[in-house]
Amino acid sequence: MTYRYTCILVPISEGYQATVPDLPGVVTFGATVDEAIDMAQDALSMALLTMEDEGLAMPKPSPVENHVAQSQGVIVLLTVDTLRYRMQTDTKAVRKNVSMPAWMSSLADQHGINCSQVLQEALRARFEKNPQTPA
Repeated sequence: MTYRYTCILVPISEGYQATVPDLPGVVTFGATVDEAIDMAQDALSMALLTMEDEGLAMPKPSPVENHVAQSQGVIVLLTVDTLRYRMQTDTKAVRKNVSMPAWMSSLADQHGINCSQVLQEALRARFEKNPQTPA
């Protein structure tokens, strides 16, 4: 799922503090603007993944205009794709029992095909093509 939230970068003595006002727990910092944005993107991705996993409602992003008047820093729009982030970071293997015709299993064995790898590649391709595909 793709989300877009406002991030505010404020200069501090160590660099820049990055906050996402719509998710008060998302606060981080970086030595440079680029590092602060990267850190904020990562923190936002982790927060949204946790909310998805727990079945929590996502806070509705407030319009950027709501933050302009009260901001003491630079406003940046962060776009995160939680499915892509999940694919990059969640590498824990889970055992699944799958069924296939005996002839297919035999041919796969004869050709040295790793069925787990083929299944993972097929599912990854499908999810990249259509992230909204029900799991």
